[in-house]
Amino acid sequence: MASTIVSSAFDGVNGLRTDLPNQARLLLDLQRVNKIAQRLSGCFETETVARCITDGLVDQFSCAFARIWVVEPDQTALRLVASSGLYTHTNGAFARVPMGAYKVGKIAQNRVPFLSNRLAEEAWVKDRAWAIENGIQGFAGYPLMTSDRVIGVLATFSRSPMAAEFLEVLQVLCMTATIALDASLAVQAKTFPSTAPIPYRATLSDQLATILTTTTMALVGTETPLPASVNHIFVQLAELLEEFNCDYARLVYSNDDVALEALVTIAADGIAHTAEDTSDRWRSRCHQLRFMATCLGGSLQTQPGPQQQLVQITLRTPYSSNFLEPKVSIQCSTALVQVALTCMAYTARLTVCDPFDSEAVVITDSETIAQASDRVIWVRVKASRLPSPQAQALIDWTIDADQLRQVVQRISEGQPGGGISIEPGAPRPSEREQEIMALLAQGLRDRDIANHLYISESTVKFHINNSLTKLQAKNRYQAVYQAAIQGWI
Repeated sequence: MASTIVSSAFDGVNGLRTDLPNQARLLLDLQRVNKIAQRLSGCFETETVARCITDGLVDQFSCAFARIWVVEPDQTALRLVASSGLYTHTNGAFARVPMGAYKVGKIAQNRVPFLSNRLAEEAWVKDRAWAIENGIQGFAGYPLMTSDRVIGVLATFSRSPMAAEFLEVLQVLCMTATIALDASLAVQAKTFPSTAPIPYRATLSDQLATILTTTTMALVGTETPLPASVNHIFVQLAELLEEFNCDYARLVYSNDDVALEALVTIAADGIAHTAEDTSDRWRSRCHQLRFMATCLGGSLQTQPGPQQQLVQITLRTPYSSNFLEPKVSIQCSTALVQVALTCMAYTARLTVCDPFDSEAVVITDSETIAQASDRVIWVRVKASRLPSPQAQALIDWTIDADQLRQVVQRISEGQPGGGISIEPGAPRPSEREQEIMALLAQGLRDRDIANHLYISESTVKFHINNSLTKLQAKNRYQAVYQAAIQGWI
């Protein structure tokens, strides 16, 4: 990644043009990130996942070398699990870095991304002569975080200066990398526990029955061996259900898919009765599991149960994680729009492929990209901007996953695509609302935003609620996506 900016923003690297505008550079970098992310599908071995990412940084962005450390279970140090480029070994002087030591340990401890183009002059560098001898100028490090946990650190080194915007592109890659690594670490912990190993591989129903102690689980159908990626999602959901005192659970094997149906007790006001932080965890974990399920072609749905205090939750995935047609290539110039549309495409059960797939329908807000394709869906980021003449369909921030699939399907079949119109006179945000939404997009919690802006936490919640109304968003995730689409942030 260091090279995302390394290869597109550096002079003379890989023969790339240096006169590209910033928007084109960002678009090129995001497509390279997408290529790296595609390598991670269905992989649940920590070292393999990490190596795919570091190899991708070297291959796609020409960085000198890239490394990933993961936090050890006791939280006192980080372990090097992948190294690509100039150094490929993982058993050297930095094989184990104490928490808070050097820049890698400080990034893990303080959770602050870092970029420098004067590596040899940094006081924390252990061997400045090495940096000078190898011509290493740039360093960028980013914490790999899930919820409020740091699971590792990604670091890249380059022989050319890196643009400051590189950290934004690095953030996009780290979102995918964190999900993949967190899942692989969980699988590894269950496969290789610290106690004596399990003498046989338990079936999914055995694993879930062991986890769900608050209820008796029912099994319907004949169990079928599942890929590790599918198995892991069901185990993760079971652990969440157990935390919330699951009242009912049924595992169903049908001809095409496997599903876990459950009932969980929730307070009448929709907030779990254990505490506000716990209800935040419920929503956050459901969001993560929903994303993981859709990436495998499945779904996670929640809805009110037969009683007001109950919530029904259903996780369903196909036995195979392979996607079906139609294909889409998402090439947007804004990182948040790129990520949001990619997530929506997975939810819509579309195949997300690389920019050079000739069979793919292109979804873009770039006139240059649109002119190079004969099947284009135009994303209207700003209401004042006219769509490309090449576009067969127009979409905007009001579209949902089902509508997106319908539009893509029509374009794929050579039919008029149609699209969704932007509603005129949309309310504009206040300056404070824009500030708060920008911080929310960075992953900050309410109390952190309040401390950053020197206002109360209740004021933060007030402005967020106003923003939800103006953006017609049902939750904060939708609000961040729509705020990016409409140019708030």
